[in-house]
Amino acid sequence: MRLPSVPSVLSGRDLAAAVRVETATETAAVPARLAVVVATADESTAWYVRSIAKAAVKVGITCDVTDLGPEADAPTIRATLAALSADPTVHGIILQTPLPVGVTQQEAALAIAVEKDVDGANPLSLGRLAAGLTAHAPATAEAVVRLLDHHGVDLAGRHVAVVGRSTVVGKPLAHLLLDRDATVTVCHSRTTDLAAVTARADIVVAAAGRPGLITARHLAPGAVVVDVGTNPTPDGGLVGDVDAVSASARASALTPVPGGVGPVTTALLLRHTARAAATTAAASNGHA
Repeated sequence: MRLPSVPSVLSGRDLAAAVRVETATETAAVPARLAVVVATADESTAWYVRSIAKAAVKVGITCDVTDLGPEADAPTIRATLAALSADPTVHGIILQTPLPVGVTQQEAALAIAVEKDVDGANPLSLGRLAAGLTAHAPATAEAVVRLLDHHGVDLAGRHVAVVGRSTVVGKPLAHLLLDRDATVTVCHSRTTDLAAVTARADIVVAAAGRPGLITARHLAPGAVVVDVGTNPTPDGGLVGDVDAVSASARASALTPVPGGVGPVTTALLLRHTARAAATTAAASNGHA
């Protein structure tokens, strides 16, 4: 296969804009409210939460941020999530990470009602997803699939190597890809000779949280590369898990960081919230 001198850029901005239009249409008919719970003083987290709140306003979603502070303990976080889950005016709940030392996301997220778990953080949501039952997929994992679809990358029968096995990206993404008839290999820190594994794949998804992990030697000629990494730099920028300069020598297509998976993830979080509100409204009308 002869490769182009410059790989195609799989931008997520147009797709995110289209998803926002769909969301705004739904919220014009059925109001939606999103609750974001924060328990950290991390500035990058604060920036991300502000971006979600601004994006929510633009599509007509009310966004409330509950800041519990970095000293919050597990019982306080769980009680807050349980109260929001019981609040009929709240349609979507996000538990933002990182969490205080000693608090695990999996344990805390069990307090989020599955129907309001718009980022698939509750382990029960992952279980339902794996079983093919109705649940909100983690937005980042879904964003990868939606982005590939948007750019016409066929998944059926393709070999996809997912680098990273987190419950918010790697594991749920594997299930979503299997549902689309892809052959999936999940790689992780104990994978022997990572480059040998990923170089056999048609599509490589980097979601390990390690800057520059994936280089040209990890890729087959013509591979499609999706970079999920969002690693902050000292100057306030972001870099992905892929060394874009190196990977460009072999990849046929590559997502940018920023501007690739990130915008789609945020748009889908809001889309999930709008759909949760619509589902709640339909259920209420059905019982009227």
